[in-house]
Amino acid sequence: MDASVALFLSTFAGLFSVLNPLGAMPLFLSLTAGETSTSRRLIARKASIYMVIILLVAFFVGQYILNFFGISVDAMRIAGGMIIIGSGFALLQGQHGKNRTISKEVHNEAIEKDDISLTPLAIPLLSGPGSISLLIGYFSRVTVWWDYLVIAGMVVVCGILTYLILVVAPRLVSYLGPSGINSLSRIMGFIVLSIGVQFIINGISAVLRMLGIAVPL
Repeated sequence: MDASVALFLSTFAGLFSVLNPLGAMPLFLSLTAGETSTSRRLIARKASIYMVIILLVAFFVGQYILNFFGISVDAMRIAGGMIIIGSGFALLQGQHGKNRTISKEVHNEAIEKDDISLTPLAIPLLSGPGSISLLIGYFSRVTVWWDYLVIAGMVVVCGILTYLILVVAPRLVSYLGPSGINSLSRIMGFIVLSIGVQFIINGISAVLRMLGIAVPL
């Protein structure tokens, strides 16, 4: 039980940092400008549900998709680590606003859409390549069956927290202000950057061991 709790806390900290719903608040408010609080709450709920579904599918099916295309988990770790590092650098530089994850063209298109909960909110803003590769990496580390349920539960908890954060986004942004959001984004960015570096280290170490080169565990 203690091991499962430790797994839940470690994976929750990693995934929540990569998802970074706090950094998504400015873009969420921008895309939902003019919406009523009820409509905004509905969009947040649908986006969070879509995000959870996407992440759970990635967690349970992602490794089999990699196997189908002949991609090793270690290669995915290295590629995913590079993506996560890029996200971490962006957050460290305070790029959490309108252009944090989506292009200007996608942003303008989203403003015209009737429903933005699936795209661009759920994907790629919340459940992007970084969080998906992170979960596929977690899947490869599971050793007992109930840990699958532990990590799946962690994904659901992240979805609930994301919904709550988006719902209170107007008040949080008003309370924290630009400097507060920048500070939080930089803290998250450092954690995300560290996760990306560790992902690459794990992937390269596994490749070296596969080649018969001794690498300390």
